[in-house]
Amino acid sequence: MSLPGTLLRDGKSSIPDWQNILGELAAKTRDERLSRFYKAGTVSADTPLEDVPLLALDVETTGLDSQRDSIVSLGLVPFNLRRIRCGQARYWVVKPACELSSQSVTFHHITHSDIRDAPPLASVFDELLAVMAGKVMVVHYQPIERGFLDQAMRQLVGEGLHFPLIDTMQLEARLHRGKHRPGWLDRMMGRKPVSIRLADSRLRYGLPLYQAHHALTDALATAELLQAQVARMDAERIAVGELWQ
Repeated sequence: MSLPGTLLRDGKSSIPDWQNILGELAAKTRDERLSRFYKAGTVSADTPLEDVPLLALDVETTGLDSQRDSIVSLGLVPFNLRRIRCGQARYWVVKPACELSSQSVTFHHITHSDIRDAPPLASVFDELLAVMAGKVMVVHYQPIERGFLDQAMRQLVGEGLHFPLIDTMQLEARLHRGKHRPGWLDRMMGRKPVSIRLADSRLRYGLPLYQAHHALTDALATAELLQAQVARMDAERIAVGELWQ
């Protein structure tokens, strides 16, 4: 789907006009749950980031291909630049539509016994959308969260799921522009690329290590990383439209 509503950024690329996008999606959707979600809207693109309601999101999956693999757990942590609301966090283990693989179990440690009596993703979508409504999502590597939730919604109701998000991995790549993808001279000089993976990025800000590949702790880790990134850039007043996708 080609999303409407963009604003020019530096005369070249564009800023998604998510207020307009969500309004148009609300008018077009045939699903009542999606209609409520889109009607909740979002802040305008020029809203200072410190005034934006944020929601860190992480999903764990059976693999990396949203067309073949499935979600097995989701973690959500609401926050802003000053406070993380752990008491309002949400975590679900859900039964995937495909089989667990030994490789995925090694990563997220969710086993066949964990999902035996787990609900299907469809049964938690109402609560998931209610928590997400009106928020700007924050993820680390957006193709996973956006891709898998979009595909899951298509399988459920025949429509995709669209929402504004900030990608802390992309922001870290911007902060270390070129260093995470060294050129030939860097390789000849033996310079190692800067890792922008979640755990490695957090270490640069003095943030503690958490259990990796757990949807709830990864969501918390992503929230803390964005706070640290913004603090280092002294960018609390940056317009959210400069960061969201």
